[in-house]
Amino acid sequence: MPTQSVRRGNGPSRNRAPVEPRRPASLEAATVADHDLDHEASFRRLDFLDLDLSDRSADAVEFEQCRFRGTNLSGTRLDAARFADCLVESSNLANLRVERSALLRVGIATARMTGVHWINGSLRDVMFSQCRLDLSSFRFTDFHAVTFEGCNLARADFQNADLSGVRFTDCDLTGAQFSQAKLTGTRFANCSLAGIGGVTSLAGAIVARQDLIALSYTLAGALGIRIEDEDGEPADRR
Repeated sequence: MPTQSVRRGNGPSRNRAPVEPRRPASLEAATVADHDLDHEASFRRLDFLDLDLSDRSADAVEFEQCRFRGTNLSGTRLDAARFADCLVESSNLANLRVERSALLRVGIATARMTGVHWINGSLRDVMFSQCRLDLSSFRFTDFHAVTFEGCNLARADFQNADLSGVRFTDCDLTGAQFSQAKLTGTRFANCSLAGIGGVTSLAGAIVARQDLIALSYTLAGALGIRIEDEDGEPADRR
């Protein structure tokens, strides 16, 4: 299977809503005995319901039109994997480590993804909803038409990622790292942006008015600006 390449650029497709996954008419029930992770395995139109696939290691695995519900992938390592037209619901992906891999038309909802590492990959037409993504890392990953809604992204690491056009809505991004990231047209609405790193990389981003207060203190700190009140005391940052 060819490795997914990372494409840079700011084409118009980045600024649209994600395309929904193409759902099959029916799904076959997957089992660990018949559908365990293995190198170069290919899975199509399968329902991974309440399966334990944790602590596995596999290269070049492909999932197409699959659904994961209550699935445990925690601690698993994947390289050059591809997920296309898949749904992930109420599953455990904590500390999942993935490199050089792609998500294409994927919906992820109410998933535990604390500490997930998706490095040097590609996400296109992906929707994250109500996911726990604290301490996650998406370094050097390319995003096209991706949205995060109601997600906990505290201390997430987006260093060197291309987030152009990504939409963050009702997300906790406290302490997230954006150093050397591209954020042209990236939208933040009703998000917590306190203490983010690499704040100067937000050039070209779009921030809702109510989010500017916390962001202004972070930006001032990055520029070495001291903010004082009328008595010359450090201003309250609440």
